[in-house]
Amino acid sequence: MVHGELPYATTATSRRPVRQPTGERIAANASLTWHRRDPCRPPIAFAPTLREDRAMRTSPRRLVIATIALVLLGFGAATQSPQSKWRLVWSDEFAGATLDYSTWGVAFHALGGGNNELQFYTDRAKNVRVADGNLVLEACDDDFNGMGTIRKYSSASIRSKHRGDWKYGRFEIRARMPAGKGLWPAIWMLPTDDVYGGWARSGEIDIVEYKGDDPDHVIGTLHYGDAWPKNVHSGDGYTLPKKTFTDDFHVFALEWEKGVMRWYIDGNLYQTQSKWHSSKAAHPAPFDQRFHLIMNLAVGGRWPGNPDATTKFPARMLVDWVRVYQR
Repeated sequence: MVHGELPYATTATSRRPVRQPTGERIAANASLTWHRRDPCRPPIAFAPTLREDRAMRTSPRRLVIATIALVLLGFGAATQSPQSKWRLVWSDEFAGATLDYSTWGVAFHALGGGNNELQFYTDRAKNVRVADGNLVLEACDDDFNGMGTIRKYSSASIRSKHRGDWKYGRFEIRARMPAGKGLWPAIWMLPTDDVYGGWARSGEIDIVEYKGDDPDHVIGTLHYGDAWPKNVHSGDGYTLPKKTFTDDFHVFALEWEKGVMRWYIDGNLYQTQSKWHSSKAAHPAPFDQRFHLIMNLAVGGRWPGNPDATTKFPARMLVDWVRVYQR
């Protein structure tokens, strides 16, 4: 895990945190970086590559304000909570020619996230880029060799840590999912500061997870309680009527307020949670601290299973925009 501002590594055998120098690019076979986790296992920590660390130090955090807020509708009824109005505080419309590194950090590792995943996350344009007004996270079957470590598949994972960190808000992501067995896109959040300790004492918020061979169904989940393996999780799923999440873009939204979270698909509320707990502090801990966004396209692993002969590569997860609102 990442504790405070210091990156940590976890070995594949011990999972013990090992301090790494900030800003040093970690070799692919070094046991470090952040990523998705099995519901029963902690996520692996992340150390910034030189490219990401430089962006953190020299680029301002991107706060998108008034001009975009006006263009973006003053928040229409389909995306607005019935309780109150929200104001836009941060966004990425992916309207430029390249990914904005003042907004996103890009992972570079082959660790599998503790889930037996098969991909090597890279920062190549082949795997992560902006094109035609969308963020493209692309999984390829290309036997990628990263500093001596070879993985059959390559893909991408990005995060907003130290560029976009929030305590409470409404988070909206308009995205289109790929189809195919073994594909595992996710849009989720981890604590920026780990105030209550390692995973899952400080919590995890899964806005949406999806399996490529179950294309009309998504899930939203919270992880909390005690440290792994004594952690617990709770959540629910949503099945899209008639169509699938690969047919078109859909808006995945989370409203996170003090003591309550609500999940929406295309403006439709499908679950509310308020009964989580923490082994370290009273409710609403651990979900009363800053969290940041992560978006990734994993390949294989315990939950989705591995690709088979029917899975088509390259496979793309497309993101039209990300918008964060607060009261």
